Amino acid sequence: MQEPAQSTSTSRHVHSMSFLRYFLLALIVFGSTFGDVYLAKGMNQIGEISPSRWHDLLFAPLNPYVAFGIVLLMIFYLSYLASLSWADLSYIMPATTFGYVLTALLAHFMLGEHVPLTRWIGIIMITAGVGFITGGPSLTVIPTPEGVSPHLEAHP
Repeated sequence: MQEPAQSTSTSRHVHSMSFLRYFLLALIVFGSTFGDVYLAKGMNQIGEISPSRWHDLLFAPLNPYVAFGIVLLMIFYLSYLASLSWADLSYIMPATTFGYVLTALLAHFMLGEHVPLTRWIGIIMITAGVGFITGGPSLTVIPTPEGVSPHLEAHP
């Protein structure tokens, strides 16, 4: 049974996390971050797209970096969909903001981008705020005449 975090007359919050669910959150972070980095790396190789070079977009997925980025973003998307089936959007999105730190690090080390101090400060501030959100409940349950949602009862 899920542990209720707090109750009100109309809804209650539950902690519904398990190893698999933390793993899905990690897939969201790593799939999105590495997918974006590989897309950027591939598109940097292809060069600037302009109206006269629009056809290069059609062949972009044939670039190995772009293709790998697309696969990673598909993993991100499937993990994201699965996560939204058992947690609130207001929990999932902040819980995955570590990707900002990882993206900045990878952009610097893999793509050679300069990340200014002001951007690092902003990234750290956003990431620090995540602790307040991820420590709370992951799902708001609104009782229905049929009872509690089946996916909550299936994962003790």
